Amino acid sequence: MRILDKLQLLGLLSMRIALGAVMIVHGYPKVTGIQGVEKFFSSMGLPWWSAYLSAGAEFFGGILIIIGLLTRPAAVALLIDMVVAIAKVHWKNGLVGQGNYQLPMTLAALSLALIFFGAGPIALDAILGRGRGGSRRAASTG
Repeated sequence: MRILDKLQLLGLLSMRIALGAVMIVHGYPKVTGIQGVEKFFSSMGLPWWSAYLSAGAEFFGGILIIIGLLTRPAAVALLIDMVVAIAKVHWKNGLVGQGNYQLPMTLAALSLALIFFGAGPIALDAILGRGRGGSRRAASTG
């Protein structure tokens, strides 16, 4: 099973690609149709400007997650976005059925994992971290 330990970096990469791709797909219509999103958010009792936070977190956060840049802050923004989506939109529909919270819950869990584990070594965060004096892993092995 030691081989699986060495391949954990692929697990983090696949988590980032899956989360980022789904968030970009969900965020793009919000970015391009922000006026409708403002109205929808206002109808739920949220401030109109929170539509910009959600659209930005989903679209631009998804891009950052995929490339592994500012991964933890982007994951925090996505986690908050998904918790609000569950609380305001999906919770009333339950875990199963139309409009359920399965997808936002899964996306929130992926975001939480990336907050704890970071982007992994196949990421711009890792490259830039080493450029500023090395990461913890590089320091401990070298």
